[in-house]
Amino acid sequence: MKGPLTGLVVFDLTRILAGPHCTQILGDLGAEVIKIERPDVGDDTRNFAPPYLPLPDGEDSEESAYFAGTNRNKRSMTLNLSDPEGQAIAKRLVAKADILAENFKTGTLAKYGLGYDDLKTEFPRLIYCSVTGFGHTGPYAARPAYDALIQAMGGVMSLTGEPAGEPMKVGVSIADLMSGMYAAVAILAAVRHQQLTGEGQHLDISMLDAHVAWLANQGMNYLATNENPERLGNQHPNIVPYQVMPASDGYFVLSVGNDPTFERFCKVAGCENLLDDDRFKTAVERVRNREAVTEALNDITRVKPLAWWIENLEKEKIGCGPINELSDVFDDPQVKAREMVIEMDHPATGGRPAKLIASPIKMSGTPVSYRQSPPTLGQHTEELLGEYLGMDSASVEELRSRGVV
Repeated sequence: MKGPLTGLVVFDLTRILAGPHCTQILGDLGAEVIKIERPDVGDDTRNFAPPYLPLPDGEDSEESAYFAGTNRNKRSMTLNLSDPEGQAIAKRLVAKADILAENFKTGTLAKYGLGYDDLKTEFPRLIYCSVTGFGHTGPYAARPAYDALIQAMGGVMSLTGEPAGEPMKVGVSIADLMSGMYAAVAILAAVRHQQLTGEGQHLDISMLDAHVAWLANQGMNYLATNENPERLGNQHPNIVPYQVMPASDGYFVLSVGNDPTFERFCKVAGCENLLDDDRFKTAVERVRNREAVTEALNDITRVKPLAWWIENLEKEKIGCGPINELSDVFDDPQVKAREMVIEMDHPATGGRPAKLIASPIKMSGTPVSYRQSPPTLGQHTEELLGEYLGMDSASVEELRSRGVV
């Protein structure tokens, strides 16, 4: 099945999470992604384990679940970029590509003659996307970066956690994931420009830039007031109630975005008398009187069980939901209906299909496709060198014997 990016070739020098997340998005949309990995070592996340993908008997395979999560729809070949012959092969492959994606530390690929300035004249159509911690300019450009570091420096940790507790990171690697997503958006825009003009360009995506960009309303709250927002735990800075609420047997999330919804909530909860209190009557006053409103509503919601609240609030179109563990998420009928889990045959799992999280992109005319399971290390080296550079098996084996591939 053809996707919207069918025919585009991505020379993928990314590893770990931010870059591979970007190139998996492109692969799901139909692009041919050639993943370059270090001989004998591969992408670092091949060793980010356990857990591993399971074998039919439930024992571990040798493939990490982490790696599998961001590397489907790619073919893997090994190539030693520190070797001059490996660099020459890389340039021959770049000549066949529309896009080069990399997330090495700033300046690293220039040491191998594979920086943007090294390639742009010879390959003027090439879209060269760099994802780094701090970008290619500015005083931090040479620094290495990791997700938790960017969450700390980018401000989100100062916003996350209980008011009296320590700053907390988000429970997934959101700095990596968002910079990868911004990189994919930038590449798609550059592809359009390339198609219109025949010109390539350098895309300089910084994890810190992306992190600052998605501070969103909290960032704007600071810019409007010059005051650092306080940590609010599970509460919303601009809306009350929009938070975790106690029931008699657990917790749920309540999202009341405007005054008519709050009036419906009070009717369901049997507390319409609160609407006579100026502290509760309007959205602005509920925020100003956050502590009193929260305390009063918590006393009301903790009287009845979780199921009662979900059923009766949903009847009145009031935003609410259970706080699911991952076992609940993947068993949820909506998640199942949207087919957010797929199974793919994998060469390392002994015939047991690998379960993977699906793409969230739903397109009626050119849907995403799942063509290649996450590859084993160097699985396609011989295949790709033959297909793209015309090398025979003996030539590839000779390169392998010398550590070039």
